[in-house]
Amino acid sequence: MQLQNRVALVTGAASGIGRAIAHTFAREGARVAVADLALDAAQDTVEEIRTAGGEAMALTMDVANEHAVGAGVDAVLRAYGAVDVLVSNAGIQIVRPIEQFSFEEWRRMQGVHVDGAFLTTRACLPHMYKAGRGSIIYMGSVHSKTASVMKGPYIAAKHALLGLARTVAKEGGPHGVRTNVICPGFVRTPLVERQIPEQSQILGISEEDVIKKVMLKDTVDGEFTTIDDVARVALFFAAFPTNALTGQSIVVSHGWYME
Repeated sequence: MQLQNRVALVTGAASGIGRAIAHTFAREGARVAVADLALDAAQDTVEEIRTAGGEAMALTMDVANEHAVGAGVDAVLRAYGAVDVLVSNAGIQIVRPIEQFSFEEWRRMQGVHVDGAFLTTRACLPHMYKAGRGSIIYMGSVHSKTASVMKGPYIAAKHALLGLARTVAKEGGPHGVRTNVICPGFVRTPLVERQIPEQSQILGISEEDVIKKVMLKDTVDGEFTTIDDVARVALFFAAFPTNALTGQSIVVSHGWYME
């Protein structure tokens, strides 16, 4: 198994992409800390992992709260003694034209995506440095590379993760810590499901046209990226054995965005 004897902390892991990553890591031998605002849902994910023969624990964590992040990482260390892999996955979305965003909404978006990545990274790095190894994975987006209308704060945050990852890769490399970014296209998670009617109303088109003419129009096959697609890339980053793969980003989007 590729992650045998590793400890992984996955944020936003009670549903969607984070849940799929938690399951994938557990199947590959990792002990997984399932962190989420929704503790009951996180515990459900843990029970699923345990039923399948894996090892996991549930944590309540608001990634934008410094105290909550510190307490959560401390709980993982008490339970498992290490944090070898961090997946900063927690995210939110608000869709509307930039002039209609409140400053509070802007700050909330940056808080979850950028502050959350910073706080979890800062909390985990000393323990990775002490162990002489680690893998940090940020959940970016195709919108880390390009832009779309009505997603200004989200796009700004996702772009910021690329810069953070590259800096942490430079600093962490001498300590054996790799840092990379996954950039998915549209994945049909609850986050994306909510965007379909929102964009339908704002753009004045049908929900079917939002899917076909907005979300998937530039893919090679008209297909959504799946949570399994993203989890496979997370495993690839987490299990990669050397610093040869660090400071990089991989786009998983059915060809929507190509580099």
